[in-house]
Amino acid sequence: MTLPEGATLFTLPDGRAQPLAEETPVALVFDGVTQAVMMATPADLEDFLVGFALTEGVISAAAELGDIEAVTHPKGIEVRGWLNQSAGVGFRERRRAMAGPVGCGLCGIDSLEQALRPLDRALPAKTRGEGLSLATATRALDALRPMQRLKEATRATHAAGFWSLTDDRIVAIREDVGRHNALDKLIGALARAGVDPASGALAMTSRLSVDLVQKAVMAGAGTIVAPSSPTALAVAEAEAAGLTVFARAEGGLARYTA
Repeated sequence: MTLPEGATLFTLPDGRAQPLAEETPVALVFDGVTQAVMMATPADLEDFLVGFALTEGVISAAAELGDIEAVTHPKGIEVRGWLNQSAGVGFRERRRAMAGPVGCGLCGIDSLEQALRPLDRALPAKTRGEGLSLATATRALDALRPMQRLKEATRATHAAGFWSLTDDRIVAIREDVGRHNALDKLIGALARAGVDPASGALAMTSRLSVDLVQKAVMAGAGTIVAPSSPTALAVAEAEAAGLTVFARAEGGLARYTA
């Protein structure tokens, strides 16, 4: 059996082989300092580090993060990156301790104010959901499902995909046991490829909570699509930042922000 990256084969007591999603502690390290430890699928880790750095404000562009290496230890993996001079100074000034399990994107922050950080990367009005209709948002979700190789094998992971308005299809996808991790990996992959997130839509497989909205806005995305209902706070923050939200409502997919 050929398994996708991030899956391992487990033998059940009755002798059957069952693919399982891998989950391991991943330390995200900048300039030798651990900024976060996440329980994550050990795949696409360079994308993960870049995406996390962007969505958490450690860097403002992928070019600010230089050499990246993944170092495997007996109990987990360190993903190490080196910041350029200006980003390194900013990082040291605002460094805070974080640790986030897959179910919560806020664990470890040290004040209530940081939970609702100002989203100062709000998009100009002309980019808010431009070119994306309700029908296209539905197509994006439909197209994402068959592309999830890790989920198909394990039934245990989330995915984040990018629908390109130019190509009219999903052009990138990342999977992980954590929905926040999947989105960070996708954002990192887009940044490293020089793809502007405002040129399409982020498509998720999970519920839409405020932390995913924050990450999408920090990445410069204009639209996010999710298959389940958003939280009230997620909608309020998205509206304030100019992020278009398509998500589940009574009767099917709906647009939540104007």
